[in-house]
Amino acid sequence: MAPILLNCMGNEHNDYIKQQVQVKNPYLDTMEEDILYHFSLSTKTHNLPEMFGDIKFVCVGGSANRMKAFAQFMHHELKLPGIPEDIRDICEGTDRYCMYKVGPVLSISHGMGVPSISIMLHELIKLLHHARCRDVVLFRLGTSGGVGLAPGTVVITDKAVDYSFLPQFEQVVLGKVITRSTELDEGVANELLQCSSELQNFPTVIGNTMCTHDFYEGQGRLDGALCSFSHEEKLEYLRKAYEAGVRNIEMESTVFAAMCRVCGLKAAVVCVALLNRFDGDQITSSHDVLVEYQQRPQVLVSHFIKKHLGLVA
Repeated sequence: MAPILLNCMGNEHNDYIKQQVQVKNPYLDTMEEDILYHFSLSTKTHNLPEMFGDIKFVCVGGSANRMKAFAQFMHHELKLPGIPEDIRDICEGTDRYCMYKVGPVLSISHGMGVPSISIMLHELIKLLHHARCRDVVLFRLGTSGGVGLAPGTVVITDKAVDYSFLPQFEQVVLGKVITRSTELDEGVANELLQCSSELQNFPTVIGNTMCTHDFYEGQGRLDGALCSFSHEEKLEYLRKAYEAGVRNIEMESTVFAAMCRVCGLKAAVVCVALLNRFDGDQITSSHDVLVEYQQRPQVLVSHFIKKHLGLVA
C-alpha cells in the first residue's frame, strides 16, 4: 500500500508528486538512508537528484558490453560533447550491473533471467524515485528466439505472457503467490512501430512475448543437458504459443512489465529474434550477423528517443 498524500500539501504540490516516479513501499519514507547495494549508490553518499534528476529514458539489457555500446551509440546519436569511449560506468564500485548516463538517457545492464532483472528493477525504480525523476519511459532491449519469424525480425511486445500464455507474473511473497498484470503501454508500442516504418531498415512486428524461467527446457529446446520431451511435443507447444499470439521467447519480460505497471511507469520491450524456433534450437548465424541483429532494437529505440527530444522530424 502506497503512502497517503495529505490534502494540506496543496493541489500544486500533489500534481507535482503525481508526475514523479512512485514506489509502492511506505517503509522507504522511514529510512534515514537507502543503500542501493547492487548499484554501489546510496541516498546518503550520493546526490541522486543532481546525478539523475534529468533522466527521461531508461534502457536496460542483459549484457554489460551491449549496454556500454548502446550508451556510446546514444552519445553519438545525441551529438553530445566529449568522447563516447570516455563514458564512465556509474556502478564501477560493483560487478553486478553496469550503468551509463548519456544526457537524459540511462543505459543499464540487468543480467540474465527474472531474478537478476528483478533485483535491478527494485533499485532502479527507487533510484528514479529518490532522484525525483518525472515522465520516464523504460525500455528493455534484448535478444530472443522467434516463433514463426525470420531471424533478424524485431518484436515490440504487446503483452508479456507466461508459460501458459497468460499476461501475468507470479511472485511468491511470504510463501504466498501474488499475481500481477503484465500489460505494457499500448501507446509506446504503437509509436515504436511507427518509428520502424519511418526507418524501414528491418522487419518489425507487434506480438506477445513469452517469458520463461530458463533457456533450455523452459523454452522447449532439445539441446540442453536435460530433455524429457519429444521433437513433436516441442513443435506442438510452439504451435500453441503461436496461436496464442506469441512471436518470441525470452527470460525477463513478465517481471519487467509487471513492476513497471505497478509503479505507473510507461514501458516497452523490444527484442530481436536471433532464430526461428520452428527451424531449430541452436543459434548458428555468424558473429557479424548477430552483432548487426543486436543493434536493431537499439536503432529503433534511439529513433524514438530522438523524436521525443526533437532531434528528428
